[in-house]
Amino acid sequence: MPSVLMDGFGRKIDYVRLSVTDRCDFRCIYCMAENMTFLPRQSILSLEEIERCAKLFVANGVRKIRLTGGEPLTRKGIISLCEKISAIPGLDELVMTTNGSQLTKYAQSLADAGVKRLNISLDSLCPDKFKTMTRTGELQQVLDGIQAARRAGFQRVKINSVIIQGHNDEEILALTDYAVDNQLDITFIEEMPLGHVGRSRDASLFSSDKVRDNIAKHYALLDSSENSGGPARYMRLKDYSHTRIGFISPHTHNFCSTCNRVRLTVEGKLLLCLGNEHSLDMLNLLRDHPTDDAPVLAQVQQALHNKPEEHHFSAEGEVQIVRFMNASGG
Repeated sequence: MPSVLMDGFGRKIDYVRLSVTDRCDFRCIYCMAENMTFLPRQSILSLEEIERCAKLFVANGVRKIRLTGGEPLTRKGIISLCEKISAIPGLDELVMTTNGSQLTKYAQSLADAGVKRLNISLDSLCPDKFKTMTRTGELQQVLDGIQAARRAGFQRVKINSVIIQGHNDEEILALTDYAVDNQLDITFIEEMPLGHVGRSRDASLFSSDKVRDNIAKHYALLDSSENSGGPARYMRLKDYSHTRIGFISPHTHNFCSTCNRVRLTVEGKLLLCLGNEHSLDMLNLLRDHPTDDAPVLAQVQQALHNKPEEHHFSAEGEVQIVRFMNASGG
């Protein structure tokens, strides 16, 4: 029987998010500070080490890998890495999360390299507001990238929208309309309380229930049992079969009981839970054992017993997790 990865609560780990860089050409207000210091090259996993990790995880029951960042398309060699990971026997799907800025250049190459699905961040359809939320991004560049992704032939393309009270909560319907008009899926995400962002998160939290209520005023929502292998809960829109509406609700609808994933940061930290600091230093493990995966796997299996049963995010008070989202792996 093939090996499987299991945590201390009997949850099977079959989904890994691999960060290929902490760098990004945007500076989104919920993801990182405006002035960032990024990791030096010697402190991050090489592409060969990332591929080795992917092979190790797939050999032990992982069936879905998501490449993340930062912005993964800023990492030199990313297309070749995608080709190698997608070809690993036993992997069901390789997917990617991107800010969309580089897709006019890379969308077709990603599809040809075996990436099956894309998640593209889009938090506003207003150019000025988009610039405010990303600090450096150009909306039209991302919209053009989305269209390039639609033409490239991915199995599905999904929009991810982080809704923040007082920033883009009045655009929920416009974003939904955009997804429907372009036959895309869309997932609305409650802001994760990671890193010091210079504002009160308790005042800016906009719950998934409020998002759903906004959408329900204009669309008939249908319950769905669909599952994309991640934390999103999906609904369908009556009369618009091409679009699924997802909700990721780390504050208001805890999804920890079905957690099937871990994250590997580009600096080689295996994060057992996004909302906790428990981690395993895989970078040094890989370099201490360059040709032998057995001791690396043994440490991963042991670490999984420290994966917490659930996270305890709170929008109030002090920041619980100091690391920013770009350092956590997308």
